[in-house]
Amino acid sequence: MIYLDNAATTRPDEGAVRAAMHYLQEDFFNPSALYREGFAVHKELEEARRHILSFIAAPVGFDLIFTASGSEADNQALFCTANRGNIVTTAGEHAAIYNSAKELQKRGIEVRFAKLNGDGSVNADDLLSLVDSGTSLVSVIHVNNETGAVNPIAELAKQVKQKNRSALFHSDGVQAFGKIPFSLSSEIDLYTFSAHKIGGVRGAAGLVRKKSVNVHPLIYGGGQEKGLRSGTENLFAIKQFEFAATKKFAALESDYQKIAALNRYFRENLRGDIFEILSSPQASPYILSVSAKGLRGEVLLHMLDDEGVVVGTGSACSSKNRYSRVILACGIREKNADGVLRISFSVQNTMDEAERAVSIFNRCAGALAEKMR
Repeated sequence: MIYLDNAATTRPDEGAVRAAMHYLQEDFFNPSALYREGFAVHKELEEARRHILSFIAAPVGFDLIFTASGSEADNQALFCTANRGNIVTTAGEHAAIYNSAKELQKRGIEVRFAKLNGDGSVNADDLLSLVDSGTSLVSVIHVNNETGAVNPIAELAKQVKQKNRSALFHSDGVQAFGKIPFSLSSEIDLYTFSAHKIGGVRGAAGLVRKKSVNVHPLIYGGGQEKGLRSGTENLFAIKQFEFAATKKFAALESDYQKIAALNRYFRENLRGDIFEILSSPQASPYILSVSAKGLRGEVLLHMLDDEGVVVGTGSACSSKNRYSRVILACGIREKNADGVLRISFSVQNTMDEAERAVSIFNRCAGALAEKMR
């Protein structure tokens, strides 16, 4: 199998899993317990928190709330801060933000959606035009999970603060963390990431927050995570995330170059008479969105799957919809939006796999196009 749906989830890093098994089989204690063993694993939890924050060079005054998923962290960012005035977000957000914003609308909060550019990045002028003195929160995805478009969130946050100093700025960094070079700027108040996008196991994610930002709990209970996220911490998943992230950030630049070469091979060798490249050359190389013009993407996906190549048709969280709202918001016509496939890479992919996959893509798409005539 050639697995090319890494934006949905990645294979857990085996070395990180082995290293973390200690916290599943031996040091399995509750980090909130008062006995010696509990206190010892609590120290391990705090070390993971400090270490993970260091990867994005979080300035002094930032903290990390461990959550069970990126969706949970996104939900906490919106539901537990945006309680007045209006919020501004984009038409290109992951469903965890977009659908949360829609729910806030039902609860009486005004939500303003900024338009997208053709590559899936936010139109900065439109975004800033929506920010006013009543804006309580602005949320802009860092790397678009369907097209790979990279939004300049540090600059956008700075410009938002110039218009409204009290507005909070959040970014969903799930597809950016551990993949593109990035340091957290002081203008960004909240930032989301998730373990399973970079070789971690599912069950660990986080919401980075400026300590001065008043964030309410989304989950209530025993008061873990300084009262901001109750529930016994999943120490195994958190430590495995720490170990996987350590490996990923140590090879950030070399991994980026390897992935860029795989991305470039697809761009240069997919049949131009069938495939249209939707992702811009400036997009994150980890995600390549293409459209098989005039073909059904879902049908082609199953043909590829039968040949041993696994890809997605867009966000795995909204795969039941025929047309991606994000792709349509980029200005792509429904005829071409119907044929969209998302190819997403990991460092475990090889050039040999890329060459075989492209050959299968071209063969399957050619056969389907011939059948459709």
